[in-house]
Amino acid sequence: MSSVINSASFIGSHWRVWTVVGAAPYTQFSWQGLYCIYAISINLLVTLCFPLHLGAKLFSNAAIIDDLKNLTNFVATISCSLKIIFYAYNLQQVRHMEQLLAILDTRIQGSAQRQIYNQMCKQLRSLIIIFACVCVLVSASAELSFVFQAERKLLYPGWFPFDWQHSTLKFYAAHVYQIGGISLQIAQNYASDSFPVVLFCLTSAHIQMLYKRIEQLGVGSELEVETELEACITDHKHLLELFATLESLISWPVFIQFGASALNICISIAAMLFFVTEPMARVSFFFYALAMPMQIFPTCYYATDAVLWFGKLHYAAFSCNWLTQQRSFKCKLMLFVERSLRNDPAKAGGMVGIHVNAIFGTLKLAYSLFTLILRMQK
Repeated sequence: MSSVINSASFIGSHWRVWTVVGAAPYTQFSWQGLYCIYAISINLLVTLCFPLHLGAKLFSNAAIIDDLKNLTNFVATISCSLKIIFYAYNLQQVRHMEQLLAILDTRIQGSAQRQIYNQMCKQLRSLIIIFACVCVLVSASAELSFVFQAERKLLYPGWFPFDWQHSTLKFYAAHVYQIGGISLQIAQNYASDSFPVVLFCLTSAHIQMLYKRIEQLGVGSELEVETELEACITDHKHLLELFATLESLISWPVFIQFGASALNICISIAAMLFFVTEPMARVSFFFYALAMPMQIFPTCYYATDAVLWFGKLHYAAFSCNWLTQQRSFKCKLMLFVERSLRNDPAKAGGMVGIHVNAIFGTLKLAYSLFTLILRMQK
């Protein structure tokens, strides 16, 4: 059982990654000047140039399979770069969310709420470990595929301003750039994709704990009961503010992720059906297409869970001991119930709801793009 309550501790790994990939220029360091130089260098070499060096080789490879792999990699890397840029620009909002979480942590009391908190801790630790393991495996498998290849070939088809094919030193320099670049991009992707999951899970758990506090209202003196109700209403305001701040931070990164997932699903299915004949290549594209919906599923699931728990708060209000309370208590409770009935899902790009239904929307978009390819072929 966790003895210390600190919800913001689950964002610690994200801050470390944002610092390593040069996305935290506003963080106070004793070596601030050196970090700014480091951040500019990393972002120029990786965030900007890595997708561009892949994009420069689009549809100019010797084999169609290399073109398709290059296209999927380009879409994935350019979306990763765009997402980290949005996060870097709005990282001050993460500090504000940490402050709100710290306030909500002070309100956790009783065994029932501690049980919800401890269950949330187990879920988040498992999710963070899964995300981290997937990132490590992807990076390791990329390097292993290079080590065991039979011919001299880059990790990914890309353009370099030097001739790497006829120089061993330049070839390994190109490889070091690609494996270093893709490792940093995978780290960026870890922070960008797991952060919404963690925050939505934290929000959902704190709403459940608020549900317990409201449900237990009505025990004690009239002054104590009304004071506790006012504190619960304040908790609700903090949760709504946390949810709104999270939505504004992840709106465009999640929208980009939806679009990139739909495009890569479409490309993978088209490659598997029309362009690739090798069995292993088809299997590779099949699992890649299968992985895309799974990448956005955790965010959509926990976002839906948070909205559902927001929608249940009025049940907790009716479950408390309100019948024997004063008129002022009932009026405040009634106003709280009216406010709790408004539960809008978070939106990606201000248009697409971050909801489990968004997964089916992404698949529909992929199908629409696929039908467009079919018409072009005809």
